[in-house]
Amino acid sequence: MDAQRKAMADVLRRYKIQDERVIEAMGKVRRHLYIPEEIRGRSDPYGDHPCPIGFGQTISQPFIVAYMTQHLEPKPGLRILEIGTGSGYQAAVLAELGAEVFSIEIVPELADHARTVLAAEGYGGVKVKTGDGYKGWPEHAPFDAIIVTCAPDKIPAALVDQLKDGGRMILPVGTGVQRLTILEKNEDAFREIPDLYVRFVPMVKGPEDKAEKNQDF
Repeated sequence: MDAQRKAMADVLRRYKIQDERVIEAMGKVRRHLYIPEEIRGRSDPYGDHPCPIGFGQTISQPFIVAYMTQHLEPKPGLRILEIGTGSGYQAAVLAELGAEVFSIEIVPELADHARTVLAAEGYGGVKVKTGDGYKGWPEHAPFDAIIVTCAPDKIPAALVDQLKDGGRMILPVGTGVQRLTILEKNEDAFREIPDLYVRFVPMVKGPEDKAEKNQDF
């Protein structure tokens, strides 16, 4: 599907995505293969829209993937935590840009799918954990950047704690109406930058967290 990927890249340029490295990476990653085979024919994988991947989850619209990736300013060797692995597509784009990616997915079947396709497509270095994204991955913290591809109602405190000084996080925040938010951390001071209005699937708490109040930032 080389022609479809090229057409998608052209759309991203028309949307004013400015980081050509991000566009080139998305032109290389074979997005259609990240959609589980049994539902792959339900939508155009390179169209300007989200694609279903099962379990009520989606791959985000290509523009949103590019936009969020661009704001992380990924560079080779950057340690990035992703919350919401889904199909593994966003992780693959970050890995293609040279980042060291740690990704958490709460749905076991999707985590297994992502591990399989990432390895098959040459991104076996991406570490995928099945678990609760609200807790982050403290064993590998701190992270240079964090990207969240599902929407919590508030910024989770554990993720802020695991962000490196000088680091940046991008995530959708809110219920119903969501706002893409960029958080910058500098010497325990935090700057929140509200950005686009978006629509993501809700961020799901683990079973042990549902009975108690989640600590938020």
